[in-house]
Amino acid sequence: MSGPERTLRAASAIVGVADAASPTGELDLHGRALEAAMVKEALDDAGLELSDVDGVCHAESSMAVAEYLGVHPRFTESTMTGGSSFEVHVEHAAAAIAAGLCEVVVGVYAATPRSDRTQGRPSRRRLPAGPNPAAEWEWPFGLRMPMGPYAMAASRHMARFGTTSEQLAQIAVSTREWASRNPRARYQSPLSVKEVLDSPLQCAPLHLLDCCLVTDGAGAFVLTSAARAKDLARPPVYVLGAATAHDHMMISQMPDLCVTPGAVCGPRAFAMAGIAPADVDVLMGYDSFTITALLHLEDLGFCAKGEGGPFVEDGKTGPGGSLPMNTNGGGLSYTHPGMYGMFLLVEAVRQLRGECGPRQVDGAEIAVAHGSGMVLSCMSTTVLGTEATLG
Repeated sequence: MSGPERTLRAASAIVGVADAASPTGELDLHGRALEAAMVKEALDDAGLELSDVDGVCHAESSMAVAEYLGVHPRFTESTMTGGSSFEVHVEHAAAAIAAGLCEVVVGVYAATPRSDRTQGRPSRRRLPAGPNPAAEWEWPFGLRMPMGPYAMAASRHMARFGTTSEQLAQIAVSTREWASRNPRARYQSPLSVKEVLDSPLQCAPLHLLDCCLVTDGAGAFVLTSAARAKDLARPPVYVLGAATAHDHMMISQMPDLCVTPGAVCGPRAFAMAGIAPADVDVLMGYDSFTITALLHLEDLGFCAKGEGGPFVEDGKTGPGGSLPMNTNGGGLSYTHPGMYGMFLLVEAVRQLRGECGPRQVDGAEIAVAHGSGMVLSCMSTTVLGTEATLG
């Protein structure tokens, strides 16, 4: 591939990350104070100061965050695509850095739905801006949110390909194995396929343990030019490829319940990075539900369409498996404050820097953060690599 689609490769690098999660599911800080704490931690991680920042990303209001931080950015980004927003932000920030519009970009996210509820604070549940046809044409007919659309995808996948509840459950089991190695994970105790199937049915065929957590959580990243990254505190993690695609907003308008837009953006990001699925050492794939993770495996090319069930049933996405996936414990067992894509990036970076302790994947050089937004609506793929991948 030639031309502009290759211009982002290794032009920028993530040089600082931070995230906050707790086994209790609750954090002490909330709101802008929590966001500011994440920004400071990520900048400290990079060895940079707030005065170095000339770009700000936030899925709600980069202007409000910049004002709170006292930053006057040259690049501002408030794209909101749900859980994939942060992968989109990395793509856009990498493009801005490559174009010379800015040099040091901070992206941040924080949400505290669990402690908001337990402490009686008003909840900020974000609905799509503008007219919402789903409120007229889907929700009144009994579509339970948010699991209803994913249950439809799971049901269709089962009917079309013979996928089983046991195979979906194995995804949760393998993810929990990773969580057992993460002392900050919400759930760390061993999990069996039987326990997943015995957990309460939420929206057939999805059980409670097929569904993501509801916890507090926060995170941040710092992205800068490849030239500047070489002189900072941590080894650079280069953005090798990035792409985004979406094809619907309401689940009733999804062209094919078994094929997400990841089938478009995944191959494009891989092509930009110059890699194939077999080159990926760590996959951080958004796991709002077990079916979400299974669809990523197929659409990104790790297995053929319809073969996701057999692909996961031997535990190959867990510790010791051939495709380590969601090594922090994922949205199913680590944390999930509402939009999980930030945590995909943070863990991918830490794996490539060799900082993950008992859950470290030996020799990891290429990691993929694949975000999923809304109801399987907007997928965004970020391919990250170490210095060794630049040759």
